[in-house]
Amino acid sequence: MTLLLAAAKTSAYQLLKLKVLSVVPLSKDAVHIYIGFSCFLLAVLVLRIRPASGKALVPGLVVSLLMEVPDLRDNLADTGRWLWGASLKDVVNTNLMPLVLVLATRVYFRGASRRPAPTAAPAADTSIRSRSG
Repeated sequence: MTLLLAAAKTSAYQLLKLKVLSVVPLSKDAVHIYIGFSCFLLAVLVLRIRPASGKALVPGLVVSLLMEVPDLRDNLADTGRWLWGASLKDVVNTNLMPLVLVLATRVYFRGASRRPAPTAAPAADTSIRSRSG
């Protein structure tokens, strides 16, 4: 019923979002977080971008901005104004966890590169020496 009421003045994009949210037992904010994390995994595992690289954030940023364009358009059509705050929150929700992962990876590997390499213990002298009596 809610879906039918929403269909009265809702764009196809908003209807698609409502349909996805009716099937997936997650909030809108959680879906944004999952999308951002999925984009990060795509960048690291499929595109083979290092997790410490800022380039690993690009797919999530692009996807989040592309998702917000129809939202802004629909908000303008529905309310007569841009709802920048809601869109900014969605972009942050989508990209915050990947950003935290990139920064944490940089800190971890920077610390690992500063640690001295483990030194090998001196080898025990296993040669047999002749004993003179």
